Amino acid sequence: MMENYAIELKGVTKRFGSVVANNQVDLALKKGEILSILGENGSGKTTLMNMLSGIYYPDEGQILINGKEVSINCPKDAFDLGIGMIHQHFKLIDILTAAQNIILGLDGAMKLDMKKVNQEIDALVSKYGFDLTPAEKIYNMSVSQKQIVEIVKVLYRGADILIFDEPTAVLTPQETQRLFTVLKKMKLLGKSIIIITHKLNEVLEISDRVAVLRKGKCEGVVETKDATAASLTELMVGEKVELNIQRSDPQKPEKRIEMRGVTVRNSEGLSILKDISFVAKSGEILGIAGISGNGQKELLEAIAGIQKIDSGEILYYPPNGASVEKLSEKTVREIQNLKISLSFVPEDRLGMGLVGSMDLTDNMMIRSYRSGKSRFFTDRKTPQKLAKRIVDKLEVATPDIDTPVRRLSGGNVQKILVGREIALNPDVLMVAYPVRGLDITSSYTIYNLLNEQKEKGVAVMCVGEDLDVLLQLCDRILVLCEGRISCIVNAKLTSKEEIGMYMTGARKAGVK
Repeated sequence: MMENYAIELKGVTKRFGSVVANNQVDLALKKGEILSILGENGSGKTTLMNMLSGIYYPDEGQILINGKEVSINCPKDAFDLGIGMIHQHFKLIDILTAAQNIILGLDGAMKLDMKKVNQEIDALVSKYGFDLTPAEKIYNMSVSQKQIVEIVKVLYRGADILIFDEPTAVLTPQETQRLFTVLKKMKLLGKSIIIITHKLNEVLEISDRVAVLRKGKCEGVVETKDATAASLTELMVGEKVELNIQRSDPQKPEKRIEMRGVTVRNSEGLSILKDISFVAKSGEILGIAGISGNGQKELLEAIAGIQKIDSGEILYYPPNGASVEKLSEKTVREIQNLKISLSFVPEDRLGMGLVGSMDLTDNMMIRSYRSGKSRFFTDRKTPQKLAKRIVDKLEVATPDIDTPVRRLSGGNVQKILVGREIALNPDVLMVAYPVRGLDITSSYTIYNLLNEQKEKGVAVMCVGEDLDVLLQLCDRILVLCEGRISCIVNAKLTSKEEIGMYMTGARKAGVK
């Protein structure tokens, strides 16, 4: 008996100049199943899905929808064929309601009867078990509610095939479970679903089958029930990889950074951080968790002197027992002139971390020069050696160290930035989403580097979005909720479900 396929890809190839992004890919999505797509950075996952959603057109091969060969030349063609893609970064207009966003762009949408539209949306919400009020404004919604709007938007347009790009990247564990409940119900009602994700535990939980891409080719499709995290990783990278984070106990921790009652306001006078007090210690990794936009970015920037604080103080305790320095009274340049060994990997890689028009060597030089090590400014040999060492150790994919950073992929830019900051041998290392955009092997390389810094006595502060990783990597976890500290817990004595409740404010506690 022939399988009942919603999508069939036969020999699909896509080139960008001399680069082959997808090479003779054969892949099929069954009707009423959830198929996960796994692969390292640059394996061709997103390119393949962009061809299904009408953003790219294949150079070779066939695409069949429900058994019939089709030509998808634009996103409208994809919608007409019942294909809807829910992107990681939502495409919503904040000042409009959920219903207005859902019908935006439809033919004659301005003439539609909104009462009827709301009723139709309510019917979809009830059918699939969503929690959504059509008349609510987007700016009042949580991240998970915005995601629901995006899902309902494609369902309202008649999608039977849904493609999700990293759907749980910014969700709490509780929100992730609610999403999975909805996806399973959609599957039971006949929808076919593709999920692109890096989270192996979620792949094993939600999918029926897993397709693995490597260097543009499909290495195989396996039944999820027969797969393990280790077997999937081996398929992805072509060799066995140890997925263990070796966490040692902190040795002789000492106070390095202390925040006392710090409040930060934005340009509109609204409090982003509210009365923040905590201590970061040497020889430990302090994780910082929270739903996106709850003050994680501003917390690290305040310590680095980039974010002006409204009240409170930030203190630095040198490792040699020298006088305590009040960082909150100093500018970034004044902090650097004090020779405080503080490294910062910001969330904005090219906006704050690196200069896109400069090559790797120049990006090494500019950081060293600003740190007061002026000999690097005229001596290119030392930064060249550093750039080469980072490229080799972190396996940065670049033609050479003279290539402008902006020409590299996001994952490779992240490797350069993290490698440069660690190479400065800091006393305090702050990293925001250090493995964002990295494949699983590169991610574990970064985790090991952070652990090496901890074992050298560095105070490491790490903002992360994968709670499973934070629980394995960190010694303590500070949770932010609406700009306040919801709790600081021992990572060994908590769970991601408990952290998720602190993130949403459903539970509050002190220090464990």
